[in-house]
Amino acid sequence: MLSSIASQRVMCCTYADRVAFPADVLSDQEEVVLHLRPHGRSMVGPVLVVVLAVAAMILAWVLLPENEGGRIGLGLVAAIMLYNGLRYGVHPLAEWRCTHYVLTTERILTQQGLLVRVRRDLPLNRVNDHTLTQSLLDRVFGTGTLVIDSIGEQSARLSGVPHAQRVQSTLYELIEMAPEDEEEEAEVSS
Repeated sequence: MLSSIASQRVMCCTYADRVAFPADVLSDQEEVVLHLRPHGRSMVGPVLVVVLAVAAMILAWVLLPENEGGRIGLGLVAAIMLYNGLRYGVHPLAEWRCTHYVLTTERILTQQGLLVRVRRDLPLNRVNDHTLTQSLLDRVFGTGTLVIDSIGEQSARLSGVPHAQRVQSTLYELIEMAPEDEEEEAEVSS
């Protein structure tokens, strides 16, 4: 069964072979099955913002006169474009780069954040529901939002998951293979 999941991993859009998840986060028996980040289509907007900001600064530099007023105008345009380029372009790109969705044989890990890192773990044996939501555009690109609910009102939201249907199927297989909690096994045996 694990071999079918491993072969599915190759078909899925992972980059675990290129960017390894820190081994100190994983337990001894735990294996990474899928290592994903949000789909690259979410970066189209921020890249366009950076390109437009650079183009506006170049346009202002070329078109504004080389006198005192032109230099003040150029400084003003540069400040506005620098702010917008960093806030709406570079920051989302950096956040995308630092977002990881990792499915292992034991749990689901999400890690986000550039300066402040937030890591969330959801054990597979505590997952009781997972829902895939896809808009029309998501269906065209094969992406989607996977919401995973677990016992105790914990949930994880994986946005922009590439090959979302395959990831959901893999998640289902992993949940079925996940070992039971020791407490649940003790209750069943008594």
